[in-house]
Amino acid sequence: MKLSLSVRIAEAPCKTKLNVPFADVVGLARELGYRAVCLRASAGGVQSPPVQLAAMRKEVQDAGLTVSMVTADFDVPLNNEQGPNSLRDIRPSLDVAEAFECDLIRVCMKTPEDIRHARNAADLAAERGIRLAHQCHTTSIFEQVEPMLSVLREIDRENFGLIYEPANLLLTGEPYGTETLQKLKPHLFNVYVQNHKLDPNGPVELETWCRGMQRFHHIPIWETGGVDFAEVMAGLQAVGYDGYFTVHQAYAEIMGPREAAVESYHYLTSIAEFK
Repeated sequence: MKLSLSVRIAEAPCKTKLNVPFADVVGLARELGYRAVCLRASAGGVQSPPVQLAAMRKEVQDAGLTVSMVTADFDVPLNNEQGPNSLRDIRPSLDVAEAFECDLIRVCMKTPEDIRHARNAADLAAERGIRLAHQCHTTSIFEQVEPMLSVLREIDRENFGLIYEPANLLLTGEPYGTETLQKLKPHLFNVYVQNHKLDPNGPVELETWCRGMQRFHHIPIWETGGVDFAEVMAGLQAVGYDGYFTVHQAYAEIMGPREAAVESYHYLTSIAEFK
């Protein structure tokens, strides 16, 4: 696997801007030994002029890194009702991916009606050698394992796959270990990791369609009581996953981006091998 650092570690809670310059995130990734950065619209996306994207691409390349995936607009990570709109016109997102020489775009789907748009978007993306992927995510049609597999079968495109994310599966009460990963293996395009500790009196709440509102704590990846990362790593090893493994934690409420990037790197490299 190859370690990637998401700009989300430096993202404001609104998910539309960074608390530090993009160059600082790139510099951290290079300094620590990450192989790539995961881009979100909070740093640059469909709203950004081409000259800005070109400058960002140069920063990444000068650091000897790549962009592992792009989330090209604000609505996809906000997972709101406008989230699927990019599937109806995927071209601007494809342009952002091409600007970074990246072949993977994160998308959002909320209803079965989005399936036909996903097929059309995947066909357009395939013409440019680009893949689309949906994260395991609450309040989406990728909230639970069996339904998401059904959706993937309906889309039926080789370049449309999945971003495995165990913390969201934890919130929905779904298993996320080896058995689940064996089912997801044919569709695995990326891995996101963050950590939640379930607590009925926790300070953070997130709606799920299958279990109602869930309350929890955002906790660092290395803290116990949330996702069992030994189980995650064992599952990924069992299915032979060798793609990008992205630190996706929202750390703004916990610590600064430098500490987050350093400690995440030290912890993950202590429990798994990365190349």
